[in-house]
Amino acid sequence: MDVLSEVVRSVRIGSAGARVIRQSGAWGLRFPAFAGSGFHIVTHGTCWLITEHADPVALSPGDVVLTLTGAAHGLAATPSALADLPPVVMGPFPPAPGPYDVEFVCGAYRLAHGRVPQYFRALPDPITVTPDHDGHPGLPALIDLLRADVSGPGLGAGATLPALLDLVLVHALRQWHHATGRPETDDPAVAIVLREIHDDPGRPWTVGRLSEIAGLTRAAFTKRFTRAVGQPPMGYVISSRLQRGAQLLRQTDAPLAAIARQVGYSTEFAFSSAFRREYGVPPSRFRRLPFSPELGDGTSG
Repeated sequence: MDVLSEVVRSVRIGSAGARVIRQSGAWGLRFPAFAGSGFHIVTHGTCWLITEHADPVALSPGDVVLTLTGAAHGLAATPSALADLPPVVMGPFPPAPGPYDVEFVCGAYRLAHGRVPQYFRALPDPITVTPDHDGHPGLPALIDLLRADVSGPGLGAGATLPALLDLVLVHALRQWHHATGRPETDDPAVAIVLREIHDDPGRPWTVGRLSEIAGLTRAAFTKRFTRAVGQPPMGYVISSRLQRGAQLLRQTDAPLAAIARQVGYSTEFAFSSAFRREYGVPPSRFRRLPFSPELGDGTSG
């Protein structure tokens, strides 16, 4: 599995939600910062992406706005200041009926516990992606599927929505990497190590073993890895193990001791202690937490 796909899947421990929002006239919405990762996709009309520290960005049909770390931002009919936009109202409401000037689909994983992966925190936020129908035909097709999936209730939505969110995030990020010429990491030696860690986070990794894979001395590897990823090698290994553990807690009924062994902890107690430090709750409670997705209803009141 490639690094990007695995990192995107790591945010699936959050609550998955998606909405269709429609607006007309002189409208504007402010999306407050949140813990998680998400996106907006313009499916009809035009609008502007508003952020606090950058110029407004014009958006057209097919454009995708990625908010990988949940940074505050806004969407509006015309350029404006972020602080002047009314906050979006949260709740499970259908899109406004009748004619509309603009429509966009919002999707997000909201994290009640834990943090967005370091990989995402090292990238700009937000990111805009313009569709490339020739080079990346899969993304427009996924957008059509997602819009259809969230436009009305249907059987299997609980299973299809996370899969579609995963795919949209992966394909949009791949297209952004291709368009910007930016690889998954600017350091090929680090990229090799990241793939090894994500393929098997439970392996008994050491800095020495990772540096051998990179073909570097321990000191050179640690310096380059920390510069490229934003945290030391073993800190990243621990985060990857706990993210995989959180996925298994959410997606399987495996006993806690089995999950602990699978992600590299010799005992259930050691895993539970590390998990609680990272996510703020013990694994058993994390597994019982309900999903409660909320996305904006597209109104400004």
